[in-house]
Amino acid sequence: MKTRLRFLASGLIGALMLSGCAQTVAPGSRLASNAEIETAQAAPVVDETAIAMRWNERIATFTIIDNMHFVGTRGLGVFLITTPEGHILIDGALAQSVPQILDNIRSLGFDPSDIKYLLNTHAHYDHAAGLAGLQRASGAVMIASAADKPYLEAGRVDHGPTQDAPFPPVRVDRVVGDGDTVTLGATVVTAHLTPGHSPGCTSWSMAAKDSKGVPRSVFLHCSASLGGQSLVPEAYPGMIANYRATFAKVRGLQADVFLANHDIFFDLHAKRARQLAGEADAFVDPSELQRFNTEMEQDFAAALAKQQAVAAK
Repeated sequence: MKTRLRFLASGLIGALMLSGCAQTVAPGSRLASNAEIETAQAAPVVDETAIAMRWNERIATFTIIDNMHFVGTRGLGVFLITTPEGHILIDGALAQSVPQILDNIRSLGFDPSDIKYLLNTHAHYDHAAGLAGLQRASGAVMIASAADKPYLEAGRVDHGPTQDAPFPPVRVDRVVGDGDTVTLGATVVTAHLTPGHSPGCTSWSMAAKDSKGVPRSVFLHCSASLGGQSLVPEAYPGMIANYRATFAKVRGLQADVFLANHDIFFDLHAKRARQLAGEADAFVDPSELQRFNTEMEQDFAAALAKQQAVAAK
């Protein structure tokens, strides 16, 4: 797993009720036109990394644990949380992925129009480009962090290797801060601001029960990879401090189920194969979050040292 993690960390291109201090923004009209959304969905996937990492390849949807379902592509995580009161969808993958995400939701027996909230981990195009199309299909309230909201509404980031990868902009209706919650019925999803990979990188957690009814904590990590971004100089101001603060923060967290928005970060396909072979709780591993955090912190430190050495010459 380490080799695959380092590959993406170093070479990724293109990489309700709200509690607490959540800011509410009055909803308005969609920012992307129908034509813009449809053109983006119909465009061929030409990015070499997207093709190599199979970001838009179809796979069958499945239930990870309890009411948390995988509805994404082979290479990109998109997660559906279902409740009797409606549903929550996290991330949007590529613009071209929208039709298959909607098909995946329907294949589970759910209606996309019942999605009440769209959440985002971060505003890089491989996780945000499909949000406008999903918002159009569902009419859902779009929720994101304050720091990533400008990028989502502009349809591009202004730094790093993905700054030249525009996507249909999406209106952000509500802004969450650290510890704010999104609630539907008995399901509560909590926002954890974990900046670094993006200024507003947001991880999400919730409670679930495994196949035996044992309570489990689920944590969807925004990302801790560099994604091809520069540390020296910083891709955006405060990037190094953000990464360090996030590594320290995650060291204090516990999760029984670790999820991520790229398949290789959490061994998606190996776990699914075990699940299909009869291991109902294949995604339960209480030590995985900390293993991931430690490995990403080591890779970050190595990358920083290397870039500092080059800059000093």
